Amino acid sequence: MTGRMMEEIEKILIAEMPDWVLVYGDTDSTLAGALAACKLHIKLAHVEAGLRSFNMQMPEEVNRILTDRVSSVLFCPTDKAIENLQNEGFKNFDCSIIRSGDVMYDAAIFYQRKATKPKTAVPEKFILCTVHRAENTDDVNNLNGIFSALETISADIPVLVPIHPRTKSVLQKNNYDFNNSKICFIDPVGYFEMIWLITNSVLVMTDSGGLQKEAYFFKKKCVTLREQTEWEELITCGCNVLAGADSETIIEKVKFMLNVTTDFSQPLYGNGNAGQDIVRALNR
Repeated sequence: MTGRMMEEIEKILIAEMPDWVLVYGDTDSTLAGALAACKLHIKLAHVEAGLRSFNMQMPEEVNRILTDRVSSVLFCPTDKAIENLQNEGFKNFDCSIIRSGDVMYDAAIFYQRKATKPKTAVPEKFILCTVHRAENTDDVNNLNGIFSALETISADIPVLVPIHPRTKSVLQKNNYDFNNSKICFIDPVGYFEMIWLITNSVLVMTDSGGLQKEAYFFKKKCVTLREQTEWEELITCGCNVLAGADSETIIEKVKFMLNVTTDFSQPLYGNGNAGQDIVRALNR
């Protein structure tokens, strides 16, 4: 996929010859755009630079490290991201490191007023949970541990899961009993519906990187179903905890987070002007 994307992106870059290529995040398309620009000697800027989970088994980690290394400008969403780059010696490279804030926070503020309740019936009180990351869906033990915990938790508070197609497929192959499940499964939802679900939940559980931040944006505590996170500042401030995929640990962490008092007042991701600051920096 990355190779095919590079071929097609290169055609566009040769035709347009832009002054800059701007890539976001850590997806395969991010790396493809970065490599295509680098090989054509077009300046590259990376938004969400400097993030690290320190798990090289994650394809996203490989993508973000390689993209950072070939970028001329690194737009970091957090102080921790800048610290990561400094620890890796980026001050010795020919690049600029800029603390821009987080463009996802810009979007969350802008679109909050468009939040839409899903058409599917939703419990009055619920925990919102998403599971899609390969380290969980490709590992049957991890998936069983997570969904065993969700079944137990759902006996007290309904757990609402917009089920990812890949996750659903793996569960079906392993004969998961959807008919007798206590979990409230719904079809995948769009961004505006997801904002509504986050805002109206009592807690967020996820293995998603983005949803961990969105929980913080909308002042919701989060239990992360992974062993590490690239958003370490959420752990430090106490608004997020790592639970992994062990059933008992997940249940314990959920109980803890439901009862703990947290502080969402810190501007960890800027003030909502990241996009404007990035444009100003590129113009300079």
